[in-house]
Amino acid sequence: MQNGTLLAAIDLGSNSFRLEIGRYHSGHIERIEYLKESVRLGGGLDEQKRLSADAMERGWACLARFAERLHGFRKQQVRAVATQTLREARNRDEFVARAQDILGFALEVIPGQEEARLIYQGVSHLLPQSDERRLVIDIGGRSTEMILGQGYDSHKMESYRLGSVAWSTKYFPRGHFSLASFRTAEIAAKAVLDQALDRFPPAEWTIAYGSSGTVGAVHTLLSANGWASGVITRSGLDWLVERMIKAGDADRLKLEGLKDDRRPVLGGGVSVLRAIFDLFDIQQMIPAQGALRHGALFDLIDRQSDDTDARERTVRWLAERFSIDPGQAQRVSQVATSLFAQIAADDPLGGRWSQKLAWAARLHEIGTHISHDRSYHHGAYILSNVDAPGFSLAELDRMSQMVLGQRGKLKKMESPLREELFAKQLLCLRLAVLLCHARQMPEHETVQLSYRSGIFHLTTAPGWAKRYPQSAWLLTEEAAAWQKTDWKLTADIR
Repeated sequence: MQNGTLLAAIDLGSNSFRLEIGRYHSGHIERIEYLKESVRLGGGLDEQKRLSADAMERGWACLARFAERLHGFRKQQVRAVATQTLREARNRDEFVARAQDILGFALEVIPGQEEARLIYQGVSHLLPQSDERRLVIDIGGRSTEMILGQGYDSHKMESYRLGSVAWSTKYFPRGHFSLASFRTAEIAAKAVLDQALDRFPPAEWTIAYGSSGTVGAVHTLLSANGWASGVITRSGLDWLVERMIKAGDADRLKLEGLKDDRRPVLGGGVSVLRAIFDLFDIQQMIPAQGALRHGALFDLIDRQSDDTDARERTVRWLAERFSIDPGQAQRVSQVATSLFAQIAADDPLGGRWSQKLAWAARLHEIGTHISHDRSYHHGAYILSNVDAPGFSLAELDRMSQMVLGQRGKLKKMESPLREELFAKQLLCLRLAVLLCHARQMPEHETVQLSYRSGIFHLTTAPGWAKRYPQSAWLLTEEAAAWQKTDWKLTADIR
């Protein structure tokens, strides 16, 4: 990446939407602009896990303002990520589709593990480098992430379903504070986080850092009211809760540093934070400057190289973990991407989609770890449920669908095959799998694939069918299979 390149990250949180713009220089990012709006998207999630029309409109309006600021940015300069609220929302596809149209950039709904990884990347890059063992905690609107790491490396990551918006709605309705409500909220938080104590035992870390919303707001309140700056202490938290109970209501709470957009979610955030202090016996927590959006910025840099792209590292790890045959994985990947290049040469994003096809091809046999029978079904299930740092939920779902459709009848792929790009990727993967059926590199350079107006056409060099009769028969069967879809495959096998 060239020095001076502008990068932007958008964090669609449950309470606030944030836009961070920075300029890259020699591995560092200099802040150019930071915008934050209180959207309260999580507050618009009803009991049926559907976002209200008003909540979606607030989100879209905010993104329209962000889009104006991002005019002129290229796709590889921007990463937009959404977290727990959109992970839960049953109508998230409706919100995401319009959000992407408004922004002009892809919007990734990321898994909790990926959110935790990016949080740690943001925190660690804005801290002085040291060998200290860190516990990083981020209390968001509807989820809380915990990460154990050292330096730039995150070793353990988890996401738990509790946060300032969810706990405020459930335990502090209408912003009412009482001793009983705090006790109930903290007990409930400890019940959710009890397993975290085994996952992140105090013996494995030496210092606790807090990132983003709740921690930042609590630190601001304490330091503005005479408590030491740069740290949150247990006694400071206890003092804050006493003041909140004494006020009795969020609207009547008078404290220096308290912003109006934080009032509706302060009770839930503070109760979760105090539960964490108690559960882990934390005496003090250091507020960190880095957050999810900073991690997304640094991840844009990492994605410029296979050596640092988290997704590439994850694919290698999964291949090793599930004992995938590396030779076959490489053969299928090479053939699939070679065929795809023939029908995606005019697509400016063809390289990105080719890389995603290559990852799916390298993992196409992941299901054989469970059973060779219906292995593609097992593989699809694994990819739909595995923790895969670097990947969004949509990316994992797409790889899962490709692995599911790598062979067998295409009727099961009716829905994803409505998209032309997916049809191209899937066809190339299926052709690569059957051409590599002998588990050796096939003569694929003379196999030509073209596409026009819903019709794929495959041709081979003269004499190819005689040299490879089994492959020729399989290609004929494949052409017949595609006749039952909206896409057609004709084959001139000579």
